[in-house]
Amino acid sequence: MILSGNKLSQYLKQGKIKITPFEPKLVGACSIDFRLGPYFRVFHSHKQRVTVADKVDYKKYTKEVFAPKGILVKPGELVLGATIERLALDSRLCGFMQGRSSMARMGLAVHVSSSLVQPGVDNVQVLEIVNNSPYSLFLAPGLRICQIVFEETTSPACYSGKFSKQARP
Repeated sequence: MILSGNKLSQYLKQGKIKITPFEPKLVGACSIDFRLGPYFRVFHSHKQRVTVADKVDYKKYTKEVFAPKGILVKPGELVLGATIERLALDSRLCGFMQGRSSMARMGLAVHVSSSLVQPGVDNVQVLEIVNNSPYSLFLAPGLRICQIVFEETTSPACYSGKFSKQARP
């Protein structure tokens, strides 16, 4: 069952959901907005062939960019970004990252296929930002770029994968 804004506020007070830094105005009717941070990973040349496998190291094909004023994403371009907010979840909660309609209407997607936020995480949320519009889009840190919808799990579970404590894309 999706948690309502009142339940989200209650769980934030109880520490079942921890968001750092936290701004109460980001809590909506049934989701919490997250803002774009200044760290990105930009892909190298498109001329290279890459074999995709379970253990592919995306960092080998990208470079980290610190862009405190923002980043220009060209049409069709994929850029990895991260939220300002760090999210820690109780072992009985999970979330699903979604784009915001105002971003989608400009052709901006915030994840390619990894919307699940696992129970027990404690990390920033990495965004797979794709510009599907015919225009170059400038994205500035602080932009409310995505929202997370939260649900309770049927029993405690805890994610301990390689991205569990991630701080940058």
